[in-house]
Amino acid sequence: MPEALLEIEDLAVSYGAIQALHGVTLHVPAGSIVTLIGANGAGKSTVLKAVSGLVKPDRGIVRFKGRDLKAMAPHLIVRLGLAQSPEGRGVFPNMTVSENLLLGAYTRDDRAEIQRDLTRVHELFPRLSDRSRQAAGTLSGGEQQMLAMGRALMAHPELLLLDEPSLGLAPQVVDALFEIVKRINREGTTVLLVEQNAHLALETAHWAYVLETGMIILNGKASDVRNDPRVKAAYLGE
Repeated sequence: MPEALLEIEDLAVSYGAIQALHGVTLHVPAGSIVTLIGANGAGKSTVLKAVSGLVKPDRGIVRFKGRDLKAMAPHLIVRLGLAQSPEGRGVFPNMTVSENLLLGAYTRDDRAEIQRDLTRVHELFPRLSDRSRQAAGTLSGGEQQMLAMGRALMAHPELLLLDEPSLGLAPQVVDALFEIVKRINREGTTVLLVEQNAHLALETAHWAYVLETGMIILNGKASDVRNDPRVKAAYLGE
């Protein structure tokens, strides 16, 4: 495996008396798409929240570009080059599409580069350009997902965390979004993808991890994981 941009070692996280993660180890190589699949409640989103600084681990290592993230505030993690598109999209409904996108660049002061990234987001998601003055709350579910991803890209991340981007969307919209994920990756952004649609996730990713009840039970090349009988039976309906 190429050199890891993100390293997670023996990560344990609890919510009160409930332990959500039990010693998770996961590496994201620079330039790759890595997917984390698993059933609802397996702990996938908790992994992303621990990386983003939104939950504090009980133990373990979370390292990005060699820097320990565990004691770092979320806005400082964004400055390092890591941004998240959250589950449920989390757009600000009363703000315009344009205002939502510019919020993604709140840690930056390089105005010319911000404008370049805004142009790139509009190129990736032309509908956001068409609706730039529209309130985000009036967008369709697919458009809100585009906005959430675009807002994360406005931080100009080296690593993009995507949490359930297909959730609640029509298949046609999902296919289009995942083509954009591949393009973002080809253009140089590393992606860590949390996704319940195992078929699509394993078709899109280079590497895959399977999480069950807070533990990694399987990992490897996405094509190998796709062909594992346990994955076929539990996640692919085969």
